[in-house]
Amino acid sequence: MRIQIYSNITICLVVLLKIICRATPSSPLTIEGGNIKNAYFAAGCYWSIELAYQRIPGVLETSVGFCGGETVNPTYRQVTSGRTGHAETVEIQYNEDVVSYTELLKVFFSLHDPTTLNRQGNDLGTQYRSAIFPVDESQKQNAIDFIASLTKQNVYSKPIVTSIEMPFQYTRAGEDHQKYLQKSGQSSTKGSLNPIQCYGNRGPIKDLKKSVHDIFLKNEL
Repeated sequence: MRIQIYSNITICLVVLLKIICRATPSSPLTIEGGNIKNAYFAAGCYWSIELAYQRIPGVLETSVGFCGGETVNPTYRQVTSGRTGHAETVEIQYNEDVVSYTELLKVFFSLHDPTTLNRQGNDLGTQYRSAIFPVDESQKQNAIDFIASLTKQNVYSKPIVTSIEMPFQYTRAGEDHQKYLQKSGQSSTKGSLNPIQCYGNRGPIKDLKKSVHDIFLKNEL
């Protein structure tokens, strides 16, 4: 009887620990081999953005989901209606000792057009907006400074409309949306510079710009 009680208590503690860790993505988790943090970016359809980040050395895990809206636990269908206020978002868990938040920002701006409001290509609606969701004040200031630098350098001919939104709640999308392009046969290998075809075997082709090749070709610890 005691063994069963102890077993139940252990299971409850494990579940509680998972809930606590999941509920506080802004808290860095220090483990042997690095300082693990989370980052959240929205840049249009999340499938191609996720695959690009999967390829970066130092990125440990990714998922796709939704941030920035009012509806609690929205479904994909609800988000695509454009009525919930959410943006399609990529969640990134990364080792800061290998890849910095600034480097993740550099990749983010290289992957999409941050000057088109609520639009990427033919994808229209607030769910496709360009947005950064910082987990703390450090990431927020980093994003502000990075955008200011791009603006000062006149990198774009039009104003950057990327929003910086916090606090926020992240809702993970269904499993059929996770790592969709990898499941469709496109390479997620670290350091891969292969062009990325959006929407599986259809849609536009994304070439990884030479300006970020050094980030993809980093050495792991």
